[in-house]
Amino acid sequence: MKECLVVDDSTVIRKVARRILEDMNFAISEAEDGQQALERCREQMPDAVLLDWNMPVMDGMEFLLSLRREQGGDKPVVVFCTTENDINHISQAISAGANEYIMKPFDKEILEAKFLEAGLL
Repeated sequence: MKECLVVDDSTVIRKVARRILEDMNFAISEAEDGQQALERCREQMPDAVLLDWNMPVMDGMEFLLSLRREQGGDKPVVVFCTTENDINHISQAISAGANEYIMKPFDKEILEAKFLEAGLL
């Protein structure tokens, strides 16, 4: 079973993502900020990361840049999931190593499409 780390400071978003991703046969771990997420990745690198941009302690961009520098950090498929929808944010995320970019609110069809495109399903 593939593992997805859901990183978001919103408990509601993490809960919704967990339900959708578990239905897609992912094992789920959660983090409420980038620092927690980085620590979880150091313990066990996930197959995928669903990542929010705006979080306390360490934001999504800082996490992504740090993740990609970790040993094995090039492996997880990172899907940014955020309210930041301008082209500058999107290009910045892709340049930093994000594989996909989706907008909140999201639903099962959007996640399935992105995870399918990324070869996770």
